[in-house]
Amino acid sequence: MSDDAHAPHDHRDDADPAALRGDHAAASRDPAAAEHETAYELLQRGQALLRRHHHAQAAVVLERAVRLEPGKGSILEALGRAYYNSAQHERSRATFEAMLEIDPSAPYAHFALGQSLKRLGRPREARTHLRLAVALAPESALYRSALARMPDPGGNDPAST
Repeated sequence: MSDDAHAPHDHRDDADPAALRGDHAAASRDPAAAEHETAYELLQRGQALLRRHHHAQAAVVLERAVRLEPGKGSILEALGRAYYNSAQHERSRATFEAMLEIDPSAPYAHFALGQSLKRLGRPREARTHLRLAVALAPESALYRSALARMPDPGGNDPAST
């Protein structure tokens, strides 16, 4: 998401370079192996790419995982993050909306949808989802901070909400 919403960068250098390129190490030995990866394996590979800030490549891998498991929230969340962080905000919006269809009370999905809508220039809708995120997870300083930075459509100080 925004700078304050990124997971900490993982400085370990334990990733397989082939996996970072978006292909599986086994695929270099057996091209058919890449076609038979499970949704879980694709999710793991996509998350490794996200940790290394290879967001566009992660999106490609995670799209394959979503095709295998379309209703899996963990895959949708990772895909939405990949889209958001590669500036594909319309796709991130649609992905986080799909997450909310699966679980309407998911605070992170409301937060991420709000951030996506904000980037798309839809502040009223963004504010609604950020307020829902805060209501669902009032302990989250990240969600409260994102809401506080949103302009109030009534012209009031955003920090006063």
